[in-house]
Amino acid sequence: MRSAYAHTAELDVAPDADRAAPGAAVTAALGAGCPGPVALRTGGTGDRLRLRVVFACEADDEDDVRRRIDQALTSGRLTGPDGSVSRWTLRDALPGSVAECERAEAERLLATT
Repeated sequence: MRSAYAHTAELDVAPDADRAAPGAAVTAALGAGCPGPVALRTGGTGDRLRLRVVFACEADDEDDVRRRIDQALTSGRLTGPDGSVSRWTLRDALPGSVAECERAEAERLLATT
């Protein structure tokens, strides 16, 4: 049975980095092989970035999806389509629960195959 999960990360991004790059790295790491859809939400100010990943998958796939998210964020870099490289440092990443404000998005993810 598919369920919705959340994963939270805190990053320090380089001043010249594309703040969307860590989320793009997660999307690329999960790619077509992802067992379910993903929603990304970012926040933070200055060089600090908070990334929230909400995803839907089978319970048996949860640990693999979390591992792939962490690997993408630990890599600390992504080359954009224009060849520019964005860099960041992962400060912390933790599994989390889907927040009340994310419930509608989680339901949409669960309805998507």
